[in-house]
Amino acid sequence: MPAIHPYENTPRDGVVTAIDYADGELFPDHTHPRGQFAYARRGVITVYTAAGNWVVPPHRAIWVPPHASHSMLMRGPVTMFNTYIRPQAARRLALPQTCQVLDVSPLLGQLLEKAVEVPARYAAGGRDSYLMGLLLHEIARMPVLPLSAPLPAEPRLAKACEGFLAGPSLEIDIDTMALSAGMSRRTFTRQFREATGISYLQWRQQACLLAAIVRLGNGEPVTRVAVDLGYSSPSAFAAVFKRVLGEVPSRYFIQALRR
Repeated sequence: MPAIHPYENTPRDGVVTAIDYADGELFPDHTHPRGQFAYARRGVITVYTAAGNWVVPPHRAIWVPPHASHSMLMRGPVTMFNTYIRPQAARRLALPQTCQVLDVSPLLGQLLEKAVEVPARYAAGGRDSYLMGLLLHEIARMPVLPLSAPLPAEPRLAKACEGFLAGPSLEIDIDTMALSAGMSRRTFTRQFREATGISYLQWRQQACLLAAIVRLGNGEPVTRVAVDLGYSSPSAFAAVFKRVLGEVPSRYFIQALRR
């Protein structure tokens, strides 16, 4: 029987920890009895599941539901704040039942900084209890960000998508993907949407943005990343990045380093 972390038996809805990780550190497939809200205080985190991949930029977070199997790869030095939430509390707060990358408000960021200092068995009804309650409710309010690349279960589609992820580019069009999957264009587009819930063009843009975030987090120039991924210009890439993350990439990563 696997070892149970001490916080799993703590009779509180939420417990927050902070840990530093080295670049390239990998956690193979594992699960937690509690849900995990993993906040990238510094660095970029890539999360893998059987259903797809997620990328967590600095100052954003991923929600991993209780018992969901996942692995995590650190892209650069990472400081991760983890909020482990009891399943009954996750249900009460209506947290997602699938992995999702979530925005993190300035208030939530400050609450996480303070919650790290709160003991696992904080006193009920005191300041720590109110702080943790507000923290959990603020997590539940955070909007979902389109920073995932869902993987279809259908074998031909899955193989085509895995090939794309090995060398993502906006220049890989529907016809190329349909040919890779051994399908007609019409069959490919229909089955792709049925399997992933989004169109191939939406999926392609999200997959390219995930790749861009990892590369930018490793210090690569914006222009090189934009050109390599097939954007028409660095400004076109910056517009997509800003629409999702609220700031152009050069300013976003500079601000992340200063925090």
